[in-house]
Amino acid sequence: MLKVMREQITSEPQQSRPRPYDVVALVLQGGGALGAYQAGVYEGLHEAGIRPNWLAGISIGALNAAIIAGSPEAERVGRLREFWETICACPVGWPAGEGLGDALPFAFDLRSLQNTFAAMRALFHGQPGFFKPRFPSPFWSPFSGDAATSLYDTSPLSQTLERLVDFDRLNSGEVRVSVGAVNVRTGNLTYFDTAERRLTPKHFMASGALPPAFPAVEIEGEHYWDGGVAWNTPLSRVLSGEPGETLTFQVDLWSARGRVPHDMMEVSSRQKDIQYSSRTRAITDQALRMQKMRRALQRTIEKLPESAKQDPEIRAIADMARHSSHNIIHLIYQSKTYEGQSKDYEFGLSAMRAHWQSGLEDIRRTLAEPRRLDVPPPELGIVTHDVHRRD
Repeated sequence: MLKVMREQITSEPQQSRPRPYDVVALVLQGGGALGAYQAGVYEGLHEAGIRPNWLAGISIGALNAAIIAGSPEAERVGRLREFWETICACPVGWPAGEGLGDALPFAFDLRSLQNTFAAMRALFHGQPGFFKPRFPSPFWSPFSGDAATSLYDTSPLSQTLERLVDFDRLNSGEVRVSVGAVNVRTGNLTYFDTAERRLTPKHFMASGALPPAFPAVEIEGEHYWDGGVAWNTPLSRVLSGEPGETLTFQVDLWSARGRVPHDMMEVSSRQKDIQYSSRTRAITDQALRMQKMRRALQRTIEKLPESAKQDPEIRAIADMARHSSHNIIHLIYQSKTYEGQSKDYEFGLSAMRAHWQSGLEDIRRTLAEPRRLDVPPPELGIVTHDVHRRD
């Protein structure tokens, strides 16, 4: 009987080491400013010597994937940091810059106020190297197209990607990259994959084109929005890959679990968490059904005479039915008490560094238990380690 096993455990730091897998995947969810958490997780993987050979991302996860895959191995963490320091920089003259909490002599926690100002700054002024407000407003624009259908111009992001990402390296095949976007006309989720085509800045910008803030991106005559509009986690893309042994680090930015809201602000925040959280159990249940089908096909083929096994169609079925196992390390960012419904667009340096550090600490604690990286035994089809912060 194939099984899905889930656990929640903590442990003291120990030396971690990578395990032999056919695929080591890094799955990165969408979540705006919370994406710095994913960068921290990657830094921890990098320092542990774990090098993913498949990156799957949506929205901000796609942008993080572009930086990682499009950078020399030794420069990946540095370029991630440069990307986040760039898009979270505070414009000169903004009245509530970084360091506000240290400058004011109050005894209470000012992080909530600081994050609120960062969100307001993003709304009214945009973010350097990322997006800028449109003028005139799309509600008053005499033009059609992007100017009339989005609040912000994302051309600064295109320039940032061109500067920080080597797209020849990204498309070299060294690392497979898959990014999800929604076709605006059909409403279908589409994956742009280096295994199938050459990816450009447009493909990553399409994956992060969240309406109505950002404009749809035209690619080959079709227009695309943020993949999170339809499905915010590309785990199914990895699980539907070729049979074999796969280790997947799934890094989510929204938690499906949470308390019942106490006020309207918490209602909005909780609604976002539920809307954009992963449907990991549904995805793994589907993968489990596929595992059972493979096992049934294997047993059926074993009963065939040797002459029948040489038939090209039977051999093709046997190849599809070969053993497959998945070890999923699932990390989920846990919101802080001082974060509200604007947490995904609080692009402040202090918040970004706190998210990054949380991701780094979480993956270090995860890797401190080396048995989490073990290849699942044949009787276990899928093993999921659910790792949650407790603070």
